[in-house]
Amino acid sequence: MSSAKPDTSRELPELILEPSRGWQKLNLGELWAYRELLYFLIWRDVKVRYKQTLIGAAWAIIQPFMTMIVFSLFFGRLAGIPSDGVPYPIFSYAALVPWAFFANGLTNVSNSLVSSGNLIKKVYFPRLVIPLAGVLSGLVDFALAFAVLMVMMLLYGILPTAAVLTLPLFVLLALMTCLAVGLWLSAMNVQFRDVRYVLPFLVQFWLFATPIAYPSSLIENPLLRAVYGINPMAGVVEGFRWALLGSPMPPLPMLLASAATALVALISGLFYFRRMERFFADIV
Repeated sequence: MSSAKPDTSRELPELILEPSRGWQKLNLGELWAYRELLYFLIWRDVKVRYKQTLIGAAWAIIQPFMTMIVFSLFFGRLAGIPSDGVPYPIFSYAALVPWAFFANGLTNVSNSLVSSGNLIKKVYFPRLVIPLAGVLSGLVDFALAFAVLMVMMLLYGILPTAAVLTLPLFVLLALMTCLAVGLWLSAMNVQFRDVRYVLPFLVQFWLFATPIAYPSSLIENPLLRAVYGINPMAGVVEGFRWALLGSPMPPLPMLLASAATALVALISGLFYFRRMERFFADIV
């Protein structure tokens, strides 16, 4: 009785992965194909962030809340900074909620590629998943801080108007800004590790360049106020106050400048990230 022999006449197809060259198309459709990996990385970032901490996710609330207390004491009480007719504590906290989302997300995204070096070297997947997960994982912290903002609004007797329906647009603008700048910094951080030292100074400067401790209405010149909107977070912060607290609506040119800057930064960041990602596995 003869035993059957395996058929060796068929050869397995050979797949060769080669790095891209020059400017490449974004290929964003790959993100949907790897959506499960994106979910896993988001969940991993959330767990790692509060692993072995005493109070866990409460840090997402403590950080902006303590900053609000400091700002209220020094800027609101001692310096007498105006707050557009809104009590200064909630005036500043409403701005610190989106700012904390942006600043923490920027820090996470900038270091995301370096911290995921082992994964990048071993497995192929669209590298854009890593910084995108770093931004989206911050939405958990944002939701916790936003819940405290809702409680503060009730305590101060402030009820949102119909303008609150525009709030998701300003959240999206903050997310776009964080991802846009994070793509540039994360790609540069792979090659130039100086980025991690520059980042704290950048975030600190950006904090005071954004109308968090003060209203943008202090800039009376309409043209200068529109130019001020080139900082996308200025549009985000003023939009949050208008949508939630009933503050004066930010000028439309300012909002358009913020949205246009964020969009240009995001598109250019995506193309730069795609151009540089062929070097990630070799350098990281």
